[in-house]
Amino acid sequence: MQEEFIEQIEPTPTLHSKKCRFTALALRLFVQYTTIFSALASWYLYDYFIALLALVLAFIIMGIIRSKIRNTAIPFSQREYQYSDREIAEWYTAKMLCYEESA
Repeated sequence: MQEEFIEQIEPTPTLHSKKCRFTALALRLFVQYTTIFSALASWYLYDYFIALLALVLAFIIMGIIRSKIRNTAIPFSQREYQYSDREIAEWYTAKMLCYEESA
C-alpha cells in the first residue's frame, strides 16, 4: 500500500495593517490595468496602430511581471493552482513587503 500524503493548501495571507492592504491594492491595480492604460495612452498620443502594438507589448511584459511576482511569493507546493491578481498581490505583499505574522 502506498502512503502518499497530500499537503494542505496554505490559505491566502490576510493583511492586517492599512499600509499593507493599500500596498496590495496598488500592486493589484498596477498588474490589472497597466496593459489597458498603456494602450489607451499610446492611442491618445499617437495612432491606433501604435496603440495595438503597445497593447500586445504591454500584455507580454505584464504577463512576465505577473509570473515573476507569482513565482517569488507563492510557495513552491502551491504553484500549480490558479490565482487571481488580488491573491497574487496579497501573497507578494505579505511575503516580500510586509513581514506580518498571519494570525
